[in-house]
Amino acid sequence: MHSILNYIDGKYVAPINGQWLDNYQPAKGEVYGQIANSDAEDIQKAYEAAKRAFPGWSETSLDEKSRILLKIADLIDQNLDRLAAAECIDNGKPLSLAKAVDIPRASANFRFFGHAITQFSSEAHESIGLDTMNFTLRQPIGVVGCISPWNLPLYLFTWKVAPAIAAGNTVVAKPSEITPMTAYLLGELLTEAGLPKGVLNIVQGAGPSAGQAIVEHPGIKAISFTGGTKTGEHLARTAAPMFKKLSLELGGKNPNIIFADCEYDKMLEVTVRSSFANQGQICLCGSRIFVERSIYEKFKTDFIHKVKNLKVGNPLDEVQLGAVVSEAHRNKIESYIMLAREEGGTILCGGHRVVVEGSENGYYLAPTVIEVYDAQCRVNQEEIFGPVVTLMPFETEEQALSMANGVPYGLSATLWTSNLDRTLRMSKKIEAGIVWVNTWLNRDLRTPFGGVKASGVGREGGFEALRFFTEAKNVCIKYES
Repeated sequence: MHSILNYIDGKYVAPINGQWLDNYQPAKGEVYGQIANSDAEDIQKAYEAAKRAFPGWSETSLDEKSRILLKIADLIDQNLDRLAAAECIDNGKPLSLAKAVDIPRASANFRFFGHAITQFSSEAHESIGLDTMNFTLRQPIGVVGCISPWNLPLYLFTWKVAPAIAAGNTVVAKPSEITPMTAYLLGELLTEAGLPKGVLNIVQGAGPSAGQAIVEHPGIKAISFTGGTKTGEHLARTAAPMFKKLSLELGGKNPNIIFADCEYDKMLEVTVRSSFANQGQICLCGSRIFVERSIYEKFKTDFIHKVKNLKVGNPLDEVQLGAVVSEAHRNKIESYIMLAREEGGTILCGGHRVVVEGSENGYYLAPTVIEVYDAQCRVNQEEIFGPVVTLMPFETEEQALSMANGVPYGLSATLWTSNLDRTLRMSKKIEAGIVWVNTWLNRDLRTPFGGVKASGVGREGGFEALRFFTEAKNVCIKYES
């Protein structure tokens, strides 16, 4: 049994209350470690360390900050195999995915912001005739809080903490209690890289205790959160009256809109991936597939054939789908499959558990395709966050657009067409923070990321993240001409 400790003030420490949570391996459905069940006392200890570290870190030169962040990136690369294996065991995702995406992206986050902070500039405005010069200071906020989810554990954890410390803040961060391992392992790499004590404090524990304590702490001035919309609502109710800066990246129910003039083979290949990557546990997965009527039956036949050939199994093996993250989450997904039947949907494939030899108690589900007949049915409206997609045909561009926008969410959308005019029209009208055209999950770290409606508030990524983690101050100087 491995004990996952807090990383506070540059060293690993047990929770003050002596309480622990079980850490499960999804592939086997077994407890394989213990997680610090931290509470407000641990958050206070982390906050005090961050507060002590802030004056020195905020005044550290850009070159030195950059050097440390780039060193962390290098160390993540050097520990690729170890971190990927830890992510696979802790989360249930295929090892190949963790090696190809999760861990390389974690190092890329530190590397990107290690360079970006040296290019982050302010503005100046000369007022001709008034003999004044205005310039904008971008100053770090102080101690900030970062709370990350379980689906892309180290990937999204580093996406928050890297810009926060690059901008000169110190951080109290909480990874998901469901997938704590790689954030825990990151602590030793921070020490090896020479990050000063207290700059990044990693506190383990449950959302209602440790997470809530971060959000309601009066000294923590900004919160960056990624997770479910309901949790985001609660967080906002707590933080908004305290006038904290908030960045909320929440749920999605993303449309995948396929027109007959698309490049069919490429579309089909990418659509399988965008439906079921990471067991469908990516907020950007295209979980609602709308297909132009003239190719609907062909697509349905070809898509189901490919989905049935996806291999589900132990994530340490060569498989396309591993285990979903927890027993509770598997039960939630199954409840939606049952609901789909009750609503009159047709299960075209999947819809059942998969028993994996040697891992019979693991949380495995077959990739599931459901044909629905009402765009407003619950399985087409509510975020399932698993290996489940719905299929519907459409007749016209206007109908496709109406169905795409007819949900509470607005995180991302995927559009498949070779018509440039249609691309520009629909990209403008689709209610989403991100629109991919003839591609999916094609991310440039310089671009803003976030959603509209119930999918969140604010933007992450690139200079948007550095702007969030700084305060703008205008300085106006009167001079003699």
